[in-house]
Amino acid sequence: MNGVLIVDKPAGWTSHDVVNRLRRILGQRSVGHLGTLDPLATGVLPLVVGNLTRLAQFYTTSEKAYEGAIRFGFATDTYDAEGEPSPPAQSVDLSLDQVRQLAAGFVGEIDQMPPPFSAKKLHGVPAYKLARQRKEVAVQPVKVKVEEFEILGVEGPLAHFQARVSSGTYMRSIAHDMGQRLGCGAHLQSLRRTAVAEFTIAEAHTIEEIEAGAGKARVAVGASARDVYSSRNQSSDLETLFVHSRRLLPQLPSVTADEATAARIRAGRTVNLPELSRARQVKVFYGQTELIAIATRVAGTLFHPKLVFVCGD
Repeated sequence: MNGVLIVDKPAGWTSHDVVNRLRRILGQRSVGHLGTLDPLATGVLPLVVGNLTRLAQFYTTSEKAYEGAIRFGFATDTYDAEGEPSPPAQSVDLSLDQVRQLAAGFVGEIDQMPPPFSAKKLHGVPAYKLARQRKEVAVQPVKVKVEEFEILGVEGPLAHFQARVSSGTYMRSIAHDMGQRLGCGAHLQSLRRTAVAEFTIAEAHTIEEIEAGAGKARVAVGASARDVYSSRNQSSDLETLFVHSRRLLPQLPSVTADEATAARIRAGRTVNLPELSRARQVKVFYGQTELIAIATRVAGTLFHPKLVFVCGD
């Protein structure tokens, strides 16, 4: 079973919880995710399955989009609603214009201090482990880019927003820093990821939907999910939940290899692709749906397969 599934992660689950659950549902050990979501957050969590887990290297710097709410009036130690409040709480009376002006100061390239409760590693130890032990967490600021940060509305102490940011940006830190600038404290009340790279919330499926699809497929052929996916008689319920492979990495051009070219690529050999002489990297398909390689141009129209996706990898 090889492909990409977009899960609508529920609140309270870690990204690893989702991966473990999908391994059981699909009967597949090789499952990974493209970008961690905090337990508080919901929304787009792309999962790569089977030999397509090797695509993860192309998504390490992917842009993300979010919507959520910031609660003004007090900060927390985790910078979100799951943390311990930092007293004293204050009553706030904020206008939409005031919060929008504040948000504008975070747009562009900024130096951001990651939260002490984060996966950032200090001497090989995740910062959150040190924070839980009440040890000093000396995280260093990192440069991130906020492409868009729009305040949609203000209701009492809550400011609703949508944002589009570079990889590595913590919306928790932005919420905390906004509270610091206003002098009243703030934290991230809720967060929903609406996009990662080319993957959007519109194509996301709940865990229950995926489990139901896998269950129908098993009933249809009386086999495990692994057998179902490889069978010519498989139910379409599970298959249709996967992102069509032609939609992956849209920034790369595609080419469909004939049988002889596909055989050379699967053997890791250089091939001639004259129709793509100007491309640096290309996606190579065999048929309409089987992604067999990512190839890199080495000279002229000669391409060498950088990654080869072979069944059983």
